[in-house]
Amino acid sequence: MTADPTAADRSPAARGAADPSYREVTDAHGRVYRVGETDRDILGHSRKSMVYLPWLAMMAISVFEYAYGSAEDTLSRAHGWSQSNTFWILSVWVFFQAGIAFPAGWLREKGLLTARRAMYAGSGMCLLGFLSLSHLDNVLLAVLGFGVVGGLGAGLVYATCINMVGKWFPERRGARTGFVNGGFAYGSLPFIFIFNYGFDTANYHRVLDLIGCYILIVVLGCAFFFKDPPKNWWPAEVAVPASTGGSTGSLAKNPPAVRQYTPKEAIRTGMLPLMWISVVMTAGVSIFGISFQVDFAREIGFGPLVAASSMGLMAVINGVGRGVVGWLSDKWGRKSTLVFVIVVLGLAQFGVIWAGDLKSEWLFLFFAFLSGFGGGAFYPLFAALTPDYFGENYNATNYGLVYSGKLISGLFGGGLGSMVVAAWGYNGAYALAGGVSMAAAALALLLRQPGRRRAVA
Repeated sequence: MTADPTAADRSPAARGAADPSYREVTDAHGRVYRVGETDRDILGHSRKSMVYLPWLAMMAISVFEYAYGSAEDTLSRAHGWSQSNTFWILSVWVFFQAGIAFPAGWLREKGLLTARRAMYAGSGMCLLGFLSLSHLDNVLLAVLGFGVVGGLGAGLVYATCINMVGKWFPERRGARTGFVNGGFAYGSLPFIFIFNYGFDTANYHRVLDLIGCYILIVVLGCAFFFKDPPKNWWPAEVAVPASTGGSTGSLAKNPPAVRQYTPKEAIRTGMLPLMWISVVMTAGVSIFGISFQVDFAREIGFGPLVAASSMGLMAVINGVGRGVVGWLSDKWGRKSTLVFVIVVLGLAQFGVIWAGDLKSEWLFLFFAFLSGFGGGAFYPLFAALTPDYFGENYNATNYGLVYSGKLISGLFGGGLGSMVVAAWGYNGAYALAGGVSMAAAALALLLRQPGRRRAVA
């Protein structure tokens, strides 16, 4: 393996370490890389499993967010809830699903919570969430069971899976993070059609209970094999990057972080708060589309097939788009791809209004396609951009902070979104969503890697 000629190789003896299987290499910027150990040395098998297992777990929990909108009418009739009740249940779920990312990351990096235990706890809480949705008529209890407990459980699984793949693929994380993140959307596709065609007040107990058991079994099975790499680990077969100019491929477009930033240091750069604000705005638009697209299609007069297909199309493109833009970001650069995606999301909101005014089903499906693409593709880009900017060692906490922006967006994307629809109608709400997305794209243009220009100069 070729390393930076200016790097200082610290031998095991110099480190006071007893294990000679690896050495620590310091690059020109002072960043430390732990090299020498292969993925098979650490895991006993290829690190590819740390892509496929998180992907399966993400597909299992996707039913919470992306299929919920298709179940709302039946839930309202079965429990006697209003439309506002069902929207707020989802909003509370989003709040806690996003909010647990930072404390869970902090516990993991302190060694108080392993990735495997986080997944175990999350799987049990996901089961309780669906049992609550199935058997509790009281809205407050349903909010506590599905919204709080289910949200915390899904958030533990989501954050653990995203951080796992980012740590195991530090040299080309875009495509892999996008692939894993995509499962969180298109994994819901079968349930969207089940909720639209095979879900009613006669069978809702059985359907929801079985879904909860399905999530429990899949997540538990995947969690058994989860394991983090050592801190500063770098793949043995990949040359340590000497500098931005000396790297090729993805590392040239997305150079590694100059150093490992703690959460406090990441905040002080100004880039982490800017990323947080961008997530708040963009995720709010995405959640709005997930919450209201089926209802808007029905109000326009489209049949249940178009309504279900539009949501199914959104879920599939949302998920596939995450993988595609992850791959593109390795080629184009993370920031450029992110701005492109957010602009597409904004344009899609105005397109949905146009399709509704024309009463055009095919045009509605086309803009549902674009909305689904933009509404999911930004998540893996932020997930990859965070360690690109701040390093891998504190990524569970740093990305937890960035992703926590979704807990704010969940409030105005779902619950407050219903108030805007009631006051301004669907056209006014979609126009506002499009404007918010364009403002988020402008903010994303200001992002830059901390320390890179200063270090090069």
